[in-house]
Amino acid sequence: MQITDLLKPEGVVAALKVQGKKQLLQDLAARAAPLVQLPERRIYETLIERERLGTTGVGQGIAIPHGRLSELEKIAGLFARLETPIDYEAVDNQPVDLVFMLLAPEAAGADHLKALARVSRLLRNQAVCEKLRAAKSAEALYAILTEPASTNSVAA
Repeated sequence: MQITDLLKPEGVVAALKVQGKKQLLQDLAARAAPLVQLPERRIYETLIERERLGTTGVGQGIAIPHGRLSELEKIAGLFARLETPIDYEAVDNQPVDLVFMLLAPEAAGADHLKALARVSRLLRNQAVCEKLRAAKSAEALYAILTEPASTNSVAA
């Protein structure tokens, strides 16, 4: 599974302005709604429901909010770099500034887990995160996120 299977250029936001976690999840849901053809409220509720189980702030300034929606046909992602890091209740208590949201069909099963693992592996690469934090545009962010694995030294 490649990042290009999960993320389209229009699903990348270069400098998202949000004040906190709730606003971030609302904004991501609003941006994802037209991409996946589902109601914004339904996406937001799914993300909040997942956060109640435990934070998706995985540490080192990274969050991977995700959820499953029965109405969804295929896994979809949205990436945002925040203009200012926010408190996300991450596992390491560090503020978050890189966010990769994943939405998966209810029946995605192993594919949902593979997508989460793929995104997690990519964002655990410190060199990739440094490039993402330095990038100036959504196009540059997309190019970094979708570089072939060998360039990022991340195995697929």
